[in-house]
Amino acid sequence: MTAVDRVEPELGRAARFRFGVRARILATVLVLSALGMALTGTAIVISERDQMLSRADGILRRDVADFHKIAESEVTRSADVRGILSAALQRRAPGQDIAILGLIDGRPALVPSGSQSLAWGRETTLLARLAALPPDAPTRIREARTRSGPIRYAAVQLRVAGRPEVGTYVIAVLLRPGWTQVVRDARRFAVFSGASLVLVAAGGWLVAGRLLRRLRLLRAAAERSSHIDLSARIPVTGRDDITDLTITFNDMLDRLDTAFDAQQSFLDDAGHELRTPLTIVRGHLEVVDVSNPADVADTRSLVLDELDRMGRLISDLIVLARAGRPDFVRLAPVRPDHLVFDVVEKAQALGRRRWVVDGTASSSVMADSQRLTQALLQLADNAVRFTGPDDVIAIGASVSRDRVYLWVRDTGPGVAPADAERIFERFGRAAVGRGDEGSGLGLAIVSAIAQAHGGRVVLDRGGPGAKFTLILPHRPADGDHAAESGRRGVVGGAAMTRAVPREARRPDDAPAGVGP
Repeated sequence: MTAVDRVEPELGRAARFRFGVRARILATVLVLSALGMALTGTAIVISERDQMLSRADGILRRDVADFHKIAESEVTRSADVRGILSAALQRRAPGQDIAILGLIDGRPALVPSGSQSLAWGRETTLLARLAALPPDAPTRIREARTRSGPIRYAAVQLRVAGRPEVGTYVIAVLLRPGWTQVVRDARRFAVFSGASLVLVAAGGWLVAGRLLRRLRLLRAAAERSSHIDLSARIPVTGRDDITDLTITFNDMLDRLDTAFDAQQSFLDDAGHELRTPLTIVRGHLEVVDVSNPADVADTRSLVLDELDRMGRLISDLIVLARAGRPDFVRLAPVRPDHLVFDVVEKAQALGRRRWVVDGTASSSVMADSQRLTQALLQLADNAVRFTGPDDVIAIGASVSRDRVYLWVRDTGPGVAPADAERIFERFGRAAVGRGDEGSGLGLAIVSAIAQAHGGRVVLDRGGPGAKFTLILPHRPADGDHAAESGRRGVVGGAAMTRAVPREARRPDDAPAGVGP
């Protein structure tokens, strides 16, 4: 790795820290909030400006209407333009933002007494525009810029029949006071918006940090996790998407932990159990006398026997390694009565015994028929190895409302109390009374199959011999909880007789066997 290769990850890490998710989320929220506030402020300013202009135009329209009324009433009293303008100016006093003026033939002639916010004498440009109005110019609202600021004004032309002079009544509304109020409101809104953005930034920083804290915990847990230690878990809090991610992450670690444990157990078991037959094979091959045909034949027979044992051991280990996978069992409708008779028919090839159908149930349940057959045949094989030709091996099934029972019992010597728990462990064998054949994985496989179905396997020592029962949850295939139909028979060669068995007992939460 070059120096550049080492520096680039550090720069990338620094950039991620400087512009992390928290900062990007906060920046996005602030930008969007600022844009929203800016648009809102702009809309408020435009609305207040339109309202200000609408108020100014309303004042002008009302004043023009009042002037027309005054002019109509004064025409009969005053026959000249000056008199009418004077009467109108007397009735309309200027205000803080209103200025009025009377012109005769385009020249300022009448200015009301009192102070006005608009100095007419200094507004030469405006006066020139008013003087240029034709005598028949329509009355309309106009806008102009003056030394005192922008204004809205209306100019009304006045003529009296028989008189040559032309009068002009001018009323103007200054927009600066209203615009000053709009600007003041806009600044106040900007101050409040800025304060709001500060609060949003502080709150967003805290909330984003709290939400992203669990992501940091996820990263830390992922960094701590390895094939040696997968115990790191993240506390589940809240009810949001990150909570769902946390649950998924913890479930993933659970699956990985289970997979690594299964892998490690497989390696340990394989290394432990395969070492002995390999040592035996190697030892005999090293001392074999190749010039002695009898010694070669004996060694060959021993080596083949050990290789067969290793093959069976590897097959059993593979089954146990797959037991933790979701597809280890594939549920489908199974008839316990069909299953029992199929197993009894297959088990007859294991040895000459008194094979008995202990009991059956005709209801259909959801289970893996192949795995259950494998478990029952394994139990039957154990029973064959520890019984004689005159002993009974019974296989049966029963179904209750919430459980399914499958069992294999025999009339052999039974299991010693000291071995009752150990025989279900991997490579656990009974110390006495059960022989030395087998790998010690048979009952472990049976237990794994029961657990894969959500159940367990138990040992009943209440009667003669041993009885192993698989207790599984009852999953009806058709919703029909059919009553059990007990069928019992003794199989000898190809013949089988069936009879109704005595009522079953249930010691240790399992149905007891029925004697022959």
